[in-house]
Amino acid sequence: MNNFRVLKHYSVSLLMTLLLCAATLANAADWVTIDNAWVRNTLPGQNVSAAYMTLTSQQKDITLINVKSDVTDSVEIHSMSMQNGVMKMRMLKELPLTTGTPYKLAPGGYHLMLFDLKKPLNSGDKVNFVLTFKSGKHEQKQTLTVVVQSADEAAQDDHGHHHHH
Repeated sequence: MNNFRVLKHYSVSLLMTLLLCAATLANAADWVTIDNAWVRNTLPGQNVSAAYMTLTSQQKDITLINVKSDVTDSVEIHSMSMQNGVMKMRMLKELPLTTGTPYKLAPGGYHLMLFDLKKPLNSGDKVNFVLTFKSGKHEQKQTLTVVVQSADEAAQDDHGHHHHH
């Protein structure tokens, strides 16, 4: 009976240690926290959309180099700016992130463009993304599931969803 108690205690301790290690590794592994993510819903006949979020590098200066999604084969990083009273949009090959500095991808600024959508995006739908970050010679992929919203819904949704996978 005594051996059973020792074994049971050992098993519980081992399990707790493993769970703690797994949680620590999962958190340490993510280079970027991703907050306030949403995808704009489409209007009838529209086959493009945009995704918005706030990206913050946790450990080092890194670069967002690629984005994939399950709703399109074409995702591009874009910036928007006013030049001589005209809104200009341009594609960026990558988006550098400085450690600890939040980069807000928002309407009218940086954003992810989703082209040639496979289906309409309605409020409440979910869109999956894989973001690839690079630091030196190392790359890391982070997955993200984002809810589709209208701009009005996103503006009202101010309680800051935190997506961290």
